[in-house]
Amino acid sequence: MRRTSAALISLLLLGGALSACSGSDATAEADAAARKLEKALVAAAAPAEEGDPNPFAGLAFSSGSPDEVLESYRALVGGMAGITPAVTIGEVSESKDRYTAPVAWSWPVVDGADPWSYETTAEFRPASTLDEGPTQVVFGPEVVAPDLADGETLDAVTQATDRGDITGADGQVLVTERQVVRVGIDRSRVDPAAAQSSARALAQLVGIDVKPYVKAVEGAGPRAFVEAITYRAGQEPAGFADALATIPGAHTVDGELALAPSRDFAAPILGRVGPVTAEMVEKEPEKYRSGDIAGLSGLQARYDDQLRGSVGRVVYAVPAEEGAERRELYRHDAEPGRALAITLDPDLQTLAEATLPATGPAASLVALRPSDGAILAAANNPGTGGQNHATFGQFAPGSTFKIVTSLALLRAGLTPDSPVECTPTTTVDGKQFKNYSDYPASSLGTVALREAIAQSCNTALIGERDALAPGDLAAAAATLGLGIDHDLGFPAYFGEVPAPASDTEAAASLIGQGKVLASPMAMATVIASVQAGHTVVPRLVDQVDVAVPAEATPLAPGEADQLRAMLRQVVTEGSGRGLADLPGPPVLAKTGTAEYADGDAVRTHAWMVAAQGDLAVAVFVQTGESGSQTAGPILEGFLRGAL
Repeated sequence: MRRTSAALISLLLLGGALSACSGSDATAEADAAARKLEKALVAAAAPAEEGDPNPFAGLAFSSGSPDEVLESYRALVGGMAGITPAVTIGEVSESKDRYTAPVAWSWPVVDGADPWSYETTAEFRPASTLDEGPTQVVFGPEVVAPDLADGETLDAVTQATDRGDITGADGQVLVTERQVVRVGIDRSRVDPAAAQSSARALAQLVGIDVKPYVKAVEGAGPRAFVEAITYRAGQEPAGFADALATIPGAHTVDGELALAPSRDFAAPILGRVGPVTAEMVEKEPEKYRSGDIAGLSGLQARYDDQLRGSVGRVVYAVPAEEGAERRELYRHDAEPGRALAITLDPDLQTLAEATLPATGPAASLVALRPSDGAILAAANNPGTGGQNHATFGQFAPGSTFKIVTSLALLRAGLTPDSPVECTPTTTVDGKQFKNYSDYPASSLGTVALREAIAQSCNTALIGERDALAPGDLAAAAATLGLGIDHDLGFPAYFGEVPAPASDTEAAASLIGQGKVLASPMAMATVIASVQAGHTVVPRLVDQVDVAVPAEATPLAPGEADQLRAMLRQVVTEGSGRGLADLPGPPVLAKTGTAEYADGDAVRTHAWMVAAQGDLAVAVFVQTGESGSQTAGPILEGFLRGAL
């Protein structure tokens, strides 16, 4: 009896040990599958490229193949706007022959906000508990989100924020939300097999690049609206609605978008707003999601965080049944953006754009207020191809730069009455320099410096090059606000006056050529500094503090008086006589041309700068006859309109 009892006890103990070993093996098998599932759930939710391997390929499932599970999972999360969750699967535990593990999900639905976090449960069937085959994962919608029923899918809907306005002079609204019509492909309205051809047809209809748009439509979720273009309400092309109706899935959505008063109003500077690009999403996935609206260029892009505010998102569980009510699972409300105040005067900006030629070569106009440097207009005509030449162009300023040369010579000891030699030509190290073709013969010979400036004599200034020490020209430029770059909160080029590499280059620098460069904004700053009697620093964005660079030697009162008298003579007796009959305060001016290479041809930039009262203006035309003939009439028209 004792022997039997001892044997029975030994058998029971051995059986218990075997059972414990079997349970431990099963838990380990389930845990190994859990680690693979954890990685697969993240990888399968991320945007995929054609040909990518199936993240679930190393797993077995209780129902369905890895390919079928991948298709089911992507259908479940396809409406999550490309957001990739963080997934952590805890330790596997066994209870009543069920092997389960907690699954912690965290979706960064809105950048900077608390993520949408929750926990579900995953079940595993270890291989050692099955008759045959590998460990299985029990997969269903309840693994992805709590209480998610069969047929339901997740849909993250962006809650648009009220974008901050951009205001101009005196608080006038320049950019605000205006009514628009968004045109795109609605993936829920087109058969997946036809989405590609619909995207191609729509891209061709609205005139956008076909390939990237087709790719965007193909990569979008099954309920996504993939925007192709936005029109201002009422400005759709003739016949557009009929053509759109022939494209399956093509759809329009009424909305609002931050827009200026007109399409071209200060466009290169203000920039534009629209759906974020794939590149933006890829570069800053924590900030942008597919379908977001953001600043894409100009001030709208630079100050996007301020203007955009914080978008909101609502995550819904969407039933498969048509018309069934969706359930809200998560909400983060939008926060409005903050306004951006700038100095542009809407009336002067409109005047500048109307004054510039609508056709022909690139042309730009900048107007600023000498008393405080406020940029009141910065206009570019269509010839610039949408580029911001006004504040960021880099061109040889030609004879408008003689304002700088005049200051350098005054500081070297010359006076406006100092005699200088204006010869038809002069040669420096074998390089011949000459005056412009219709230079008045009566102003050749020995003339006062003031007359040489009034008539824009090249040879006279080049002849005084030995009066200047290295660095004198650059120092004079800095005093007048040219050549020292600093951040003003917008794209601004202040020009440069590099040290010349040769005597020929030094001679060319004196007349604004060689390697001397400036933007229209920089040249408006130069004459504004003369008018104001101190170094002017242009400003556009109110919230950005600007200051005179420490490197700039102050403009002495006597220097300013002499420069103003010389530039006034340009108008009364010289190349700027076209402005002599302007009503209002006296006008100061300087004309200029600068040669530039255009392929095998040599052409000329046309410049003119002027100041009247508390207004300084620079006009640049990329290709013209001369400053007085080409840029002069534009500048005159602007000043007359401004009065």
